[in-house]
Amino acid sequence: MKKQLDLMDIQGNVLRAYGRYNFPLARYVFINIHDGARGREFLKQVTKRVTTAVSWGEGPDPIQKPLHTLNVAFTYQGLKALELPRASLIGFPMEFVMGMRPRADILGDDNRSAPEYWDPIWRDSRHRDRHKDVHAWLAINAQTPAALHDGYEQLLKLVHDTAGGVQVLTGHRGDDGKENLAYQDVHVLFENGKPTSKEHFGYTDGIGDPVFEGMPSKPERVVGRGKQMKDGTWAPLETGEFILGHRDEAQEYPIAPAPQLLSRNGTFMVYRKLHENVGSFNKLLEEEGDKYPGGKELLAAKFVGRWRDNGAPLVSAPDATSKAAWDARFSTAAPLDKDKMLSGFTFDNDMQGGKCPFSAHIRRINPRASLEFTKGAFDTPGALSNRRRVLRRGLPYGQVKDPTRDDGNHGIIIMMLNASISRQFEFVQQQWINYGNDFHASNEKDVILGNHGDDDAPSRAVIQVEPDSDDAPYILKKIPRLVETRGGDYFFVPSMTALRMMAQGIVDPT
Repeated sequence: MKKQLDLMDIQGNVLRAYGRYNFPLARYVFINIHDGARGREFLKQVTKRVTTAVSWGEGPDPIQKPLHTLNVAFTYQGLKALELPRASLIGFPMEFVMGMRPRADILGDDNRSAPEYWDPIWRDSRHRDRHKDVHAWLAINAQTPAALHDGYEQLLKLVHDTAGGVQVLTGHRGDDGKENLAYQDVHVLFENGKPTSKEHFGYTDGIGDPVFEGMPSKPERVVGRGKQMKDGTWAPLETGEFILGHRDEAQEYPIAPAPQLLSRNGTFMVYRKLHENVGSFNKLLEEEGDKYPGGKELLAAKFVGRWRDNGAPLVSAPDATSKAAWDARFSTAAPLDKDKMLSGFTFDNDMQGGKCPFSAHIRRINPRASLEFTKGAFDTPGALSNRRRVLRRGLPYGQVKDPTRDDGNHGIIIMMLNASISRQFEFVQQQWINYGNDFHASNEKDVILGNHGDDDAPSRAVIQVEPDSDDAPYILKKIPRLVETRGGDYFFVPSMTALRMMAQGIVDPT
């Protein structure tokens, strides 16, 4: 029997990537709670407006799609400021308690990605003044600029009504170079006046988000997005990989605080602001693309594992000829068939990395079954990666004003949802993005996201060729840091039940 989730109890951003639902704009606001009682009253009013995961426009009495949404999450310090019982607080995982900044070494946030270079709001949090600590994240996603403005003004009124009990924190970098904005704006990128799913390096983004049990999704979408079974079919991942209070792939319940009503149907969110060094990316691509046998666009595809224009996977379209044939099929395919073409692949026929290199981004964040070097070693071929999956949310920010320069204020806000920050996000970041041993690639990093060194310690990566090819592998010798961390933290995304309990001050772990 298909698992049923209580969609009215789960926040909407957990199950929906709003950008795909015609919400091209968002604004993220961060607050500090000065007074616990007034903070709880603020939360009570916010909770009345929080968008749930319930489906829009379905059933006999359909819920209409809103013009803007509202969702909320808390840091550990924020939960303390709301005066949750100590017996509940001690049940949270240690990485969440510590937060992102103290774990910079684990995440590879060094050199220009180190915390001292982050936006002021993240430099100040938990560092100098407790009144500048980030306690909560509030997100407004909107269909139009007017709706975004309305949602923001409504939120500011709720803050004002606390009479100083809650404060909006400033310290975000803006396009004008100033660092005192009171919010982080994000938006889809446009081409020829039309919204796209691109990011600033030109890649199609947001492909292949996981499908898990209980998720309101068409069964066909599980192909490539769920877990691969031994007979070649696909099944949804277990709910507990992403939502607390449910069994995970180990048939266990994720570590979560007491009482169960506080944690069930909640999750953890990793918020990271990533600046994209577009000038360095374009320079690397131009210099190496002139020498690479397949040309610039094939080399760009090798960096990620997908072609930039429409996301065609290299395992299905490894060269220009096969890409043209893939494009012809894709252009006339039905939406669900397009989804299968984009996500429904494995690395079974590319175990040596001749099509999709071991340093390619999509291979690093989701190796699928390619780490099962001994056939039949696990109950499911992708067992090692099934426990490392994350739900990805977020949108680009800023505009690239000069594609030859790295400065400016542009990149992507990425938010990753998972039941275990350490087992999922941190493991992938440390072991797969910034280290290559699991891929038999020594210390080679993910080309796009890796914490590549400076001129004194340059990174390199090998672009593999097919085993029967007469060509030599191509070596990228000096890879600059293409993405820099500009801030972030770890957040707990409570269920609606938990939000109401927290607002009323009735969380009881006994």
